[in-house]
Amino acid sequence: MRIAIEGCAHGELDKIYETLGVLEEESDKKIDLLLICGDFQSVRNPTDLECMAVPPKYRTMNTFYKYYSGEKVAPILTIFIGGNHEASNYLSELPYGGWVCPNIYYMGYANVVNVAGIRIAGLSGIYKGNDYLKGHFEYPPYDKSSIKSVYHIRNIDVFRLKLLKNPVDICLSHDWPTSVYNYGNKEELLRYKPFFRDEMESNKLGSPPAEELLSKLKPRYWFSAHLHCKFAAVIPHDDENRPETKFLALDKCLPGRGFLQILDIDSKSDTVHIEYDPEWLGILKNTNSLLSTSRRYNFLPSIGDDEHSEFSPSDEEIVLLTKLYGGNFKVPENFCVTAPTFNSQNMPKNKIMLQTYRNPQTAAICTNLDITDPLVSLLSNSKGSLSISDFSGTESSMTYSSMISENMDEISMNDEDVESEISRNDTDDAFNDDFFIDKVGSQEDNKDSEDFIIDKKGHSCDIIESDDFYIDKIGSHLSAETNDISENITNSHIPCNTPVIENKQADVFPEIRAVNSSADVCAMEEDLTPCLKPFKRRNYDLYKSQGDGENN
Repeated sequence: MRIAIEGCAHGELDKIYETLGVLEEESDKKIDLLLICGDFQSVRNPTDLECMAVPPKYRTMNTFYKYYSGEKVAPILTIFIGGNHEASNYLSELPYGGWVCPNIYYMGYANVVNVAGIRIAGLSGIYKGNDYLKGHFEYPPYDKSSIKSVYHIRNIDVFRLKLLKNPVDICLSHDWPTSVYNYGNKEELLRYKPFFRDEMESNKLGSPPAEELLSKLKPRYWFSAHLHCKFAAVIPHDDENRPETKFLALDKCLPGRGFLQILDIDSKSDTVHIEYDPEWLGILKNTNSLLSTSRRYNFLPSIGDDEHSEFSPSDEEIVLLTKLYGGNFKVPENFCVTAPTFNSQNMPKNKIMLQTYRNPQTAAICTNLDITDPLVSLLSNSKGSLSISDFSGTESSMTYSSMISENMDEISMNDEDVESEISRNDTDDAFNDDFFIDKVGSQEDNKDSEDFIIDKKGHSCDIIESDDFYIDKIGSHLSAETNDISENITNSHIPCNTPVIENKQADVFPEIRAVNSSADVCAMEEDLTPCLKPFKRRNYDLYKSQGDGENN
């Protein structure tokens, strides 16, 4: 099975699908599934934009609304998790997951699904210590605080994932698990992102709950995004059955950036569709009493050696769930439009009022499992006048609101606002975006390589003596005698000059095909002139706990 993994989508669906189409044409192999690691931005209309935590200058419709309206259909089955730049009002309709449009599935707060026998777990949002113990208390319209806290992960969702007993193949999170940088080439990462150093040294870069899940679940693969760089690592586990996790973080969708990878993985079925996971359904049902929609801290039982059998579904409960679903766990294709869709040719004269909609997909799963819809619970207890609406499809009766919220959050949409780029040597090779697989490492004077060296156990190693591979974005230009991988590089002409290199000799990530994601087809108007950009980001605010400083 061929799976494409995308870092931060930032609403660029057309560019992502067009790039994948070129790769399919060049390789003559179909991509079966696309996984997106957050910042998807499922914006249906301008009101959704106002519920997304980005500065006003970055509020653009992009292209999702075309897939929502039916003007376009996603050519590849797509699964995504939420990040920290999302249309949170829409995603709040689907706390347990669901179709945001035909062929594109959101995993909800947390979820486990199966595709062709491959078990995929996901955790939406980013970690923030101040909100981690709280319930899911946010609902539209959001204020300046809740528009950000709504995408902060909560302990109930991590608790549920920790209850999983059956092996997981792939885990998705938006921010990185804490400490994964210790199992890859950390110094190379710091040369590219030097402002990470203080947080690495204080162990504040990343998500501690995600690190706990990594240690508990020991998945075969873990994919993340958020920090706008590409980084690979291999995390060893003291477990014969699950000895290691291969971690890969990917960049955002921009030219010349490592935002896309292709993974070849053995599947147990040729039928590619999404299925509910019976163990996960049992966990949702058994932990419903622990769900909180309050701002107060929601303290949960600790998970010990007994694995809290009262929350983990028993064999008998799995049998009952199987009967409930008639032995068929395939996710029904029951997407329906719940809000007006943007139409650039026929914009309403009046502004559309923000309304909240109960999604029939959530209603169905809550009815089947007898669990709580957090949004319904919140609005039923609300003292305000906002109520759940049934969308009738008549835009003329709605008006746009103008709820503008300033966002001073962690990772900007534009790197110029958040990070200092490393100036490169002024050579012809500095911006060679073709990928080479280099077994022995580049020459010592390649000081600006953006590549990450991994040994089999994830520890740093001597570049020249390493037998393991790393992806060399600059290219070592070694002769065939010293670099026996280079003969596998293909230079056949394709519309976007995007070579797909299959490395059959690599030891660490043989499943991954290195992709040059600077395709013309996905190129954006951007000045790629190397420069030293001012660092304006205060990364510490991302991970500090309540005791570390002021509330965010």
